[in-house]
Amino acid sequence: MKKRIFRYVKHVFVTLTVLILVGSGIIIAMNGTLNYNQNSLRYNLEEEGPYIFYKNDSLVSVEYVKGNKSDGFYVDRKTYDTKTEEELTCFFPLDSSRFSFDLQTAFETPKSIYNDGNKILAISDIESGYKTFRDFLIQNKVINANLNWTFGKGHLVLVGDFVDRGFSTTQVLWFIYKLEQEAKKKGGIVHFIIGNHELKNMQGQYKSAEQKYYAVASILGKQQYDLYSKNSVLGRWMSSKNTIESINGTLFAHGGIHPEIAETNLTLDDINRINRANYYQRHFPKPNKTVEDKVLSTKTGICWYRGYFKNELSQEEVAKGISKFNAENIVVGHTLQWKVNKMYDGKVYAIDVKHPSDYISMLPNKKSEGLLIENKTFFRILHNGKQYPL
Repeated sequence: MKKRIFRYVKHVFVTLTVLILVGSGIIIAMNGTLNYNQNSLRYNLEEEGPYIFYKNDSLVSVEYVKGNKSDGFYVDRKTYDTKTEEELTCFFPLDSSRFSFDLQTAFETPKSIYNDGNKILAISDIESGYKTFRDFLIQNKVINANLNWTFGKGHLVLVGDFVDRGFSTTQVLWFIYKLEQEAKKKGGIVHFIIGNHELKNMQGQYKSAEQKYYAVASILGKQQYDLYSKNSVLGRWMSSKNTIESINGTLFAHGGIHPEIAETNLTLDDINRINRANYYQRHFPKPNKTVEDKVLSTKTGICWYRGYFKNELSQEEVAKGISKFNAENIVVGHTLQWKVNKMYDGKVYAIDVKHPSDYISMLPNKKSEGLLIENKTFFRILHNGKQYPL
């Protein structure tokens, strides 16, 4: 009897082990990860912020979460004139570091086309990973260890989805905001291209946001959709951005160009204008009866399209969508890749890779990658600054 029970237990153990190994192998083969060792600091709300809301056209309320779970939380609020460039700080709990930036509330709409021949570094889908983003830029000499801009007149292109799925959304957004200021002083440009997850946050869709931000909103006396609403500084800042830009003959968009959009008479300015006018309207699959339907649909829209990765386009269709906007190729994120790579004979460069998480360890251990374009040559660049021609 004991031998029978032992054999049964052994059989169950072996079966479970095999299933776990096979399941893990499938997850990893699909470019997934197994998460472990979740750092408790991910829920540290002490000095979380700032969250900045307009009180009227001339005043803003700058708000930080203070306190802790044991002693209770409260909000530190200060009111500033919108014309005053007050220096603010943002705290990162994981390594107790801070960075500062000037409060600026007047936002200009970026151009859709740039032609200056300067080098370009692009990265996408950071998904709220501040440390990963910061360290990648340091190693690739966009900034130095003091977080000062060292990329000269270069273009730093952020190809969407820098929010959600992580615990450092606030830090990532203010860091981009800071980088814009730093780059402008040195003649460089930061391009924050809107992806579908930035859209979701502006539209109050928080399925992919960490629960931490529900707590933050509650402590601030807000609903979560208030954090990036038209009444917030970060919301107005994000809603000033484009969904597609052409830089030195290369297009940058989070999703891509659907063939039906290639058939329209739209310009890049038209596409960006339509998107900006609808950033706070819910996006969903549309019947594509109008030009605006095509631009805004979650199936065909610039921020959502995945057709380059579904074997549904010919080389000619891909080239047509790019040449319509007088470009030579396009750089996209949105669809996960094993590594930064080129497709369609160099017409499409896919740069969405699985980046490390700030607070969660993963198996296999992921490393960040991006794309460098210099003198019309494309390089896959790694987390440690190494470069490989594509």
